[in-house]
Amino acid sequence: MSFSLPDFRRKWSYRGNMSAGAAMVTAALGLSLVLPEPVDARNYAAPLDIFGLGTPRPHRRVHATKIPLPKPRPEEAPKGAAEVTPEPSDKASPDKPPPEKPAEAAPPPEKQLSACRLALTEEIAVAPSIPAIHGPGACGGEDLVRLEAIVLPDKRKVAVKPAAVLRCTMASAIADWVRTDMVPLATSLGSTITDLDNFDSFECRGRNRVAGAMLSEHGKANALDVRSLKLANGQSIGLTDRTLSRDVRERVLHSVCSRFTTVLGPGSDWYHEDHIHLDLAQRRNDYRICQWNVWDPLPQIAPLLPAERPEEAPPREVAAKSEGGKEGAHDQEKPAAPDDKPAADSGKSKPATKKRR
Repeated sequence: MSFSLPDFRRKWSYRGNMSAGAAMVTAALGLSLVLPEPVDARNYAAPLDIFGLGTPRPHRRVHATKIPLPKPRPEEAPKGAAEVTPEPSDKASPDKPPPEKPAEAAPPPEKQLSACRLALTEEIAVAPSIPAIHGPGACGGEDLVRLEAIVLPDKRKVAVKPAAVLRCTMASAIADWVRTDMVPLATSLGSTITDLDNFDSFECRGRNRVAGAMLSEHGKANALDVRSLKLANGQSIGLTDRTLSRDVRERVLHSVCSRFTTVLGPGSDWYHEDHIHLDLAQRRNDYRICQWNVWDPLPQIAPLLPAERPEEAPPREVAAKSEGGKEGAHDQEKPAAPDDKPAADSGKSKPATKKRR
């Protein structure tokens, strides 16, 4: 039996193809086993793996080698800044100060008291501090007090009626004036001071209450108007009272003009005829104003008036006529003047009249 090559190819064509395809699959499978594969690719089958030959195989267990670890940190070793963690505890440790409160919860710092406020103690005056006043037109001020009473050296109190709102410096000057100058004056009158008549203290206004005028010292809480000082025996020292002794009023004048920079009273203007204005205004070269005329006292007894006309007197017209008649009779009763002229003068004849023709 003879075979030719064309017959062989025609007869065994599929077998050759199958053997060639099998060889190619075998070669590809061998390469897949030899070449390294990515880790992710090993978990999935190849898209052309028809026979499932490329499925991942279980890897061999890797035997972990023991690596020597460092020794544990001793307890007495200092801890680093990063390792220190705050312990959640409500109680503060004795060594550490308690944690500071947030700034919002902290109370505002107290304002320091002025030297005047420290000096104006309860032994000198009852003058509680009040908040600063910032009104319109620069009215008000700081370091203000409400002067309610002045404490005398013997612990008696002189009430300020009504209480005056003043700067601390002005209130201190008023208290010193009463304690040092007015108490001896009242003692010389045989009594003690009980009240101070406050006519006006703080008021946001212009001078003399004139619209558009310069701001008054009253608007700065730096002035006080005083009308009188009342005594325990019921007497009153009226600073502008002309029935009071002039010596007493002059003593008050000298005391206030030596203490205050402005003193206005009777004679300065008609706004201060019934009280005395006192303030501590600051001027150039420490210039002071003291305008207060201490008038003479009024007469104790009124001048004598003519006596009243008696009821039995005649009417005024009849009396005037009677007085006129008496004057005419008095003229007739006067003696005639002596005839000292010569007789020739008495014998003169009248001039003759011209006859008619």
